[in-house]
Amino acid sequence: MADTALRRARWALRAWWLMAGMWTRAVMSYRASFALMLGASILVTSLDFVVIVLMFQHTDQLGGWSLPELAFLYGTSGFALGMANLLVGSSDSLGDKIRTGALDTMLIRPAPALAQLCAERFSLRRLGRPLQATAVLLWSLGALDVHWSWDRVLLVPVLLVCGTVIFGAVFIGGASFQFWWGEARELQNSFTYGGATLLHYPPTVFARELVAGVVFGVPLAFVNWLPALHILGRPDPLGLPTAFQYASPLAAALCVGAAGLAWRAGLRAYRSTGS
Repeated sequence: MADTALRRARWALRAWWLMAGMWTRAVMSYRASFALMLGASILVTSLDFVVIVLMFQHTDQLGGWSLPELAFLYGTSGFALGMANLLVGSSDSLGDKIRTGALDTMLIRPAPALAQLCAERFSLRRLGRPLQATAVLLWSLGALDVHWSWDRVLLVPVLLVCGTVIFGAVFIGGASFQFWWGEARELQNSFTYGGATLLHYPPTVFARELVAGVVFGVPLAFVNWLPALHILGRPDPLGLPTAFQYASPLAAALCVGAAGLAWRAGLRAYRSTGS
């Protein structure tokens, strides 16, 4: 059973890699256009951080957090969302594939449908968001007044990887709802792009009920809020056990499991377009 699942996972990753490579070669045929689009993406995504900087022209703190601390939140959430969008963001087009019957074509090809969906129109210009977020994150790491113990250093790459996995699972889980509700893309975006915007700001500026919702509901707090509390030496507004600040890998694994179940349930419920 485990060997079969592992082989399927390897084949899905290989299929995604081959299809993403095909789209990349097509895009890179027009290098000047690619460079312009990538530059425009970096410029547009930078405006979000410009807004935060402008806020700090009128205050020294926001919710008790300094600009470098907010930059850390911004950089980590932006990187995680950007990488998830690059890798699996095309899954939000599932509703269109169902309406046009294109999903039927994917299902009869000798490759996993989910891998095909995620690799559809793969575009390296989506690197603009994670590249810009990385620049902000690096600046914040240099500006933070933090005692960098080994566990704090280790938590930074862990939260970046786990955050990417969590957002990727939210992309796929949200897309799976389009099997039953074809217009669920906007609902999905509210949890992905809307969730990333939420995570740009400290939990202290939001109501406790909202913070609890992104811990025990859709676990976006594990992307950066909870690990950041330990890294930055900040108190937990919910008073949760310290173990929650190290639980991003567990949250990511649970999100992947839930997204996988949602996808499989959607495929079983799918009855084609009838044409």
